[in-house]
Amino acid sequence: MTAVVELSGVSKRFRGLRVLEDVDLTVSRGECLAITGPNGSGKSVLFKIMCRFVAPDSGRVVIDPAYLDGKGVFPSGFGVIIDRPRFISNETGRDNLLELARIRRVVGPAEVDAAMERVGLDPDQGQHVGQYSLGMKQKLALAQAFMEGQPVLLLDEPFNALDEASCAAVHQLLREFLEEGRTIVFTSHNPDDVAALATRQCVIQDRHLFPAPGAKPTGVEAV
Repeated sequence: MTAVVELSGVSKRFRGLRVLEDVDLTVSRGECLAITGPNGSGKSVLFKIMCRFVAPDSGRVVIDPAYLDGKGVFPSGFGVIIDRPRFISNETGRDNLLELARIRRVVGPAEVDAAMERVGLDPDQGQHVGQYSLGMKQKLALAQAFMEGQPVLLLDEPFNALDEASCAAVHQLLREFLEEGRTIVFTSHNPDDVAALATRQCVIQDRHLFPAPGAKPTGVEAV
């Protein structure tokens, strides 16, 4: 299968503290990969490295050129939720997404409205984002991640703050994206999310990425 992104020997420190060490990972086109691990294990840092928000201290990150437009470091074909995007609180959800859409000018109002409706938000509602519940903000974050038809989605805790019905709806939405041939990498602390969606699972433990729960990467002692 074609690799979307490959990490080889990636390590990262913050303020002298090792967060990731000698991580190897290949994400293949069309798969749904779950990255799990305890809070503070480095999942968000790994996502930031995968989409080039953060550079590793050592190792290589190679992204398929098909997802790059040559205009910047960030891969234009990636839709991302990391640390929940910041929105303009005194504007509506629709206006926030329209502001984002104007950056690349790939989609317009019709696509923005469709994305909001797919996550269960009413684009015609005049409520400002500052008045949104946490669940509504999470849905808006999901909408911004896929509204431009991004073929690769990196979703850090996409089910946070969602009620049971909304989680089920997002599960169905992500299945539809997989059927369309998109690639999804996500994190979740809920084993049900992983069981429902993932075609493959890795876990971060003690700075290392394990190919499956309980397995150990080459050259790393079991913990």
